[in-house]
Amino acid sequence: MSVVGSFIWTFLGYCFHRFLFHIETKSYWANTFHYLIHGCHHGHPMDGLRLVIPPAEAAILAIMVCIYDLLFFFSILHDACYKFHHWAYVYGWLQKYHLNHHLRIQNKGFGLTTTLWDRVFGTLPKTKSAEKIG
Repeated sequence: MSVVGSFIWTFLGYCFHRFLFHIETKSYWANTFHYLIHGCHHGHPMDGLRLVIPPAEAAILAIMVCIYDLLFFFSILHDACYKFHHWAYVYGWLQKYHLNHHLRIQNKGFGLTTTLWDRVFGTLPKTKSAEKIG
């Protein structure tokens, strides 16, 4: 596992460095952002006070990790809601609601674990089953 992890880690490091940290920017703000993220490293490569990961990079990375963790958690919740029979008495209606999205009205009913965001964004399907859920 550590060999695979090392392979992935070094590959991602290469990709980030080549394709993100050395991207050619055209606007003032993009140039400024790029300099703050990586460009100052090239201006002062031997500066002992430089962090391995500057705060801006660390914040972006932390946000990405948090988003991934949340998506992973909700993926497990989604599977639990739809695939395990012992959850059917709690989430059976939601399974029917989401299957309606897959099988009948694919441009409505995007909520996976709640109808809240379909209500907020106006994507709640206008069907008899949705009205019963309401």
